[in-house]
Amino acid sequence: MGGGTKVMTSETGPWAEQKPYLLAAFDQAKKLYNKGSPAYYPAETLAGFDPAQTAAQQATLGYAMGPRAARQQQAAEQSLVQGLSGQIDPNAYNPMANALQQQVMGNLKGNILPGLRDQLMTSGQQGGSSRNDLIQNKAIANAVQSGMTKPLADMYTNAYNQAQQRAVQSGQLYPGMMNAPMSMYDSIAGVGKDRRAMTQAAMDKAMQKYQYESTAPMQSLANYMNMIQGNYGGQTTQTTPGPSGLQNMSSIVGMIGSLAGLSDRRVKENVKRVGTHKGMGVYDFNYLWSPKKHRGMMAQEVEKKKPEAVFEISGLKGINYDKV
Repeated sequence: MGGGTKVMTSETGPWAEQKPYLLAAFDQAKKLYNKGSPAYYPAETLAGFDPAQTAAQQATLGYAMGPRAARQQQAAEQSLVQGLSGQIDPNAYNPMANALQQQVMGNLKGNILPGLRDQLMTSGQQGGSSRNDLIQNKAIANAVQSGMTKPLADMYTNAYNQAQQRAVQSGQLYPGMMNAPMSMYDSIAGVGKDRRAMTQAAMDKAMQKYQYESTAPMQSLANYMNMIQGNYGGQTTQTTPGPSGLQNMSSIVGMIGSLAGLSDRRVKENVKRVGTHKGMGVYDFNYLWSPKKHRGMMAQEVEKKKPEAVFEISGLKGINYDKV
């Protein structure tokens, strides 16, 4: 007999037990798809500044840019410049200088000059001579030097030294005085930072919960599909050179058997039971004329329980699976 080509189409499907579960899963997947993706988390995702942080920031800016810090800086600079330059306010020492002057003048008039005149008279020296003037001027100079000039010099020297010390102290105290409020504001900001971190942690937890609840249906469906996974079936088509003679007849019988649901035990080999359906066995096998694997039932076995589901073609038994 002539050759030619032959086209063989083989179809396999899921087990009957799988079908309702697969249909339910596909229906649920379609509903979830039509529903669309979950909405983005609707609440706040970033914690703002805590009130303590805001207060610390405002206080820091108010202090750094306010009049208090400016006055402190100005006073410290003035004290430092004044001390280093040796400037002393003379008006502060006028009362003491006046007191010393009065004391010297009183001592001169009441004690030194009268005593000097008595001394000159006793010695026989007349007043008004140049020698007497020299003696008198010297006595006045000594009185002024010891009673007024030296004390004032010492006083101004001490004042200068004290001004220098105050300048150094001002330079040392200035950073501490300026930074004291800043340290307090930093402590307040630290409290706010901790509280803000706690608020952010609560937001993150809420977002995780929302994400879990939003995607729970899809995750459940994925888990469901994993539990019923398996070979869902498919279709293959193969075109090969056509045989001749008995081979051609065998192929025609095989093709008819495949298309008509031929399930006669006599045309199958490498039969292996893999399951049960309604008390009847389900088997993996291949037909005698093809190494391709198939899965199905045995017509002889089905005929015993469901004879209405079995038919014959040229003496070979087949199964109508819709009636099983």
